[in-house]
Amino acid sequence: MMVTNALGVFMFAVALMVAEGSWGSDKNSYSYDLSKASDLRKLYNSKVYAADRMTRPLEGLPIQAGIISHSGVRVTLADRTKWLVHKGNNFGISSQTVVVDARHMSNSWRIRETKNFRGSKTVSDFVKAGGTDYSLLFNNCHNAAGRMMGN
Repeated sequence: MMVTNALGVFMFAVALMVAEGSWGSDKNSYSYDLSKASDLRKLYNSKVYAADRMTRPLEGLPIQAGIISHSGVRVTLADRTKWLVHKGNNFGISSQTVVVDARHMSNSWRIRETKNFRGSKTVSDFVKAGGTDYSLLFNNCHNAAGRMMGN
């Protein structure tokens, strides 16, 4: 699905946020890697060739154990750039599923599953699968990452 209207680009712009590190302690301190509507539209419509379901320890914890962790999906595009699509409470403004340049990921992330999508999905498909709302019990980062990977 191609996003061409201004509302679609705006919605993606607010979802495409980059915070320091792997979402440091101040989740409301946002900076942006992409700000032009044309760049946002291009990323949103980019085909995903590979995806890695990844986890890391929760903020402030030294280890992860099962659901006591944070999940996301790192996607690889045709140009070999990598982006993390993940969800969390208060991560975004209009959507709690956000897209982060993978350069901002800490080294505590670990690959749990890899899939080759061969360009059959776009970044927008992953954002939509993540969903806009967050619920700790019923619609959290683990649920979102599972939907993104088709599980």
